[in-house]
Amino acid sequence: MVLTERLPESQLTVFELIALGRQPYTNWIDTLSETDLEKVNWAIAQTEITHLKDNRFYELSDGQLQRVLIARALAQDTAVIILDEPTAHLDMHQTINIFSLLQKLVQQTQKTIIISSHEINLALQLSDEIILLTENNIQFGTTTQLISKDAFENLFPNNLLKFNKSLQQFVINKA
Repeated sequence: MVLTERLPESQLTVFELIALGRQPYTNWIDTLSETDLEKVNWAIAQTEITHLKDNRFYELSDGQLQRVLIARALAQDTAVIILDEPTAHLDMHQTINIFSLLQKLVQQTQKTIIISSHEINLALQLSDEIILLTENNIQFGTTTQLISKDAFENLFPNNLLKFNKSLQQFVINKA
């Protein structure tokens, strides 16, 4: 699980922070086995942060730190990874970068990655399936299925945004 919480202050390196994902599998003195080291290094490679592994985690940008936290979840090697707002506080470039990384990881690792996000337009483009939660309803399906059900037509309470079916995204309502 990757949450949006701030990490406690420490002197951990990126490698050490990712290695914490192996804690459920280590012995009582937290010694990493060869398998643990392989999984940590694999997670670092998958998230393309090899160049950061010796840095202290507090030296990282928000986007870099998010990749590290995703790597820690990958190193734990569970079938399902849950991320809460993985792109909170990131600029557009880093947001797309993280979404693209998650999509690549699903394809390459066959893991199920569940994210909660307010980045609706990106979710529409990059998600295999969507669970759309509103105050009074829950809908589930692919982007195409949800569009065909008009699930996005009244998602927002005012006329600032409207859903454009041909673009398959929300646009500013200039009317």
